[in-house]
Amino acid sequence: MAAISLAERSPSPSIHSLIKRKNWAAKNPGVVLVFCIVFLVGCGIVSLFAYRRWLKRKAEKQSYETTG
Repeated sequence: MAAISLAERSPSPSIHSLIKRKNWAAKNPGVVLVFCIVFLVGCGIVSLFAYRRWLKRKAEKQSYETTG
């Protein structure tokens, strides 16, 4: 809140430009969409590797139980 009250007291445009925040995501929706798609694909690939590893461990565990 101190930054807002400082901007109200100071008519200087340089202070106002430092405090003013721009919505980058609203100006670049395509880039945000690409980031979301890349994130989802990355999560899918990581979960696929984790699932395969889990199946491998499960199969190894079952093979130990049947021979023992």
